[in-house]
Amino acid sequence: MQAKQALGQNFLMHQATADRIADAAGLRKDSVVLEIGPGTGMLTRSLLARAGKVIAVEADRELIAPLREAFETPLGTGALEIREGDIRSFDLGTLPSGYVVVANIPYYITGEIIRTLLTARNKAAAVTLLVQKEVAERIVRSRKESLLSLSVKAYGTPSYKFTVPRGSFRPAPNVDSAVLHVADIQPPFENETLEARFFEVLHAGFAHKRKRLAKNLEALAPAEMIARAFSETGLDVNARAEDIPLSTWKQLVGILGG
Repeated sequence: MQAKQALGQNFLMHQATADRIADAAGLRKDSVVLEIGPGTGMLTRSLLARAGKVIAVEADRELIAPLREAFETPLGTGALEIREGDIRSFDLGTLPSGYVVVANIPYYITGEIIRTLLTARNKAAAVTLLVQKEVAERIVRSRKESLLSLSVKAYGTPSYKFTVPRGSFRPAPNVDSAVLHVADIQPPFENETLEARFFEVLHAGFAHKRKRLAKNLEALAPAEMIARAFSETGLDVNARAEDIPLSTWKQLVGILGG
């Protein structure tokens, strides 16, 4: 099957790599797995060998029939479901609570997919994704924060599992990839209003990267209130958004009207 560039398809070529990804997810025999974009089914095979049930959501209609033919037996037993659709509009509420996500996702919508999964009302217990190496490093290893890294850390505990070289895919992407695991996913906010306010403050803080955080936040609150918030949290007035840890962001949101 020819990969479609428009859909960001890069198919895994090696079963051993798929096995390592499935192992990194820490699956149990009673796990229910949501797989995004099964493609040719390489990772699907590894998931079926380790989990109780796999629900695979595929946006490419041309891949559905080959997948159904290749996995006729697990489809017949109910161990596998294949659903056609875009994960960004998929109803995660139809999944059982405690499900986990394991997927090789289209890299151009990585942030959108992560946001969809973490902000859903019916959240996964854990998420294991094959993403660009730079993205995984930015979330887990960088000393500088970003909108994405703070968003992930607000909901769970991210870890960098291992690197996957670009030659492991067909077609080969221009960059290496990595397996990102997010464990202990929990609703971090008491209600949706606080959640919305947190991201409003976060987006304002990162709106202009060259400006000081205090200046960026003036889009949301008077300078006097921001000065008081910085004083109460012990922040330097010249601090920038990328230098602020998650715990301090939460304090700021509380003071600024969270």
